[in-house]
Amino acid sequence: MASATSTLVSPSSLFDSTIRSGSRCSVSPASAFASLTNKKPVSYLRLHERSFPCSLRGTGIGAGSITTPRRGLRGVTCSASSSLPSALLFDCDGVLVDTEKDGHRVSFNDTFAERELGVVWDVDLYGELLKIGGGKERMTTYFNKTGWPEKAPKSEEERKEFIASLHKRKTELFMALIEKKLLPLRPGVAKLVDQALTNGVKVAVCSTSNEKAVSAVVSCLLGPHRAEKIDIFAGDVVHRKKPDPAIYQLAATTLGVEPSSCVVVEDSAIGLAAAKAAGMKCIVTKSGYTADEDFLNADAVFDCIGDPPEERFDLTFCGSLLEKQYVS
Repeated sequence: MASATSTLVSPSSLFDSTIRSGSRCSVSPASAFASLTNKKPVSYLRLHERSFPCSLRGTGIGAGSITTPRRGLRGVTCSASSSLPSALLFDCDGVLVDTEKDGHRVSFNDTFAERELGVVWDVDLYGELLKIGGGKERMTTYFNKTGWPEKAPKSEEERKEFIASLHKRKTELFMALIEKKLLPLRPGVAKLVDQALTNGVKVAVCSTSNEKAVSAVVSCLLGPHRAEKIDIFAGDVVHRKKPDPAIYQLAATTLGVEPSSCVVVEDSAIGLAAAKAAGMKCIVTKSGYTADEDFLNADAVFDCIGDPPEERFDLTFCGSLLEKQYVS
């Protein structure tokens, strides 16, 4: 197969300033907010040793050094021997559970309604807001661009406390949804976690979401027997959130592993950027909000992890990425 001849693509800015700060906060059309974030995510193309074709839905993959892949309905399970990752690092929202549209967004809106702020984030608008890592940062950026609610305080310090109180209540409402198990794990998540733990691969969840919310997802949906073996790095444990690599760098340091031996499972362009900037391999499993994002820098892209008979990939495939580069 021919070698890839990709060139570097410059990142674009995350925001523009076309939204007027004087807009009424009670109006939240997605069209008015569309220019707040750049629709085309930051992405870099790397020069690969070899390029292996792989559909964006994981229907096929060039095996490289993998000698006998077992093809499932829409994916591949690698059966040849290969090294395993030292650590498998999962994002939470969109990777473990598709939480954004019917979980976090609903909880934000319920919080706004309780406080009578006159703010509603519809489905399209929230998709734009997801380009901003972190719930507190999301609210702050939104209010800075569209105007603060009349009930919000005026000073910067008081506004920080106001945002923190909103986020605390939103987290409580979100955790209630998780505890009721109204949002299921995505296909293949439990399988891949079990494969990693059984084979001595360290497992962690690295998320910009609140630590309590992430812990609730892991404990309630993966179960306490798995949760006690999984490290969680979330919320404000780092000062700079994705696409900054800080959270993945912290995970590698804390777990005592080399970044180059880690495989990350992400669902978004900002998460992918964070993983690659940390020097890690990254598999993207697209989620509801991220299907059209730019994942050209990913090591592999699938629609999900998948359970048999529709398994897309397994732990052995994760290990194979440490030996060969795959691009979609």
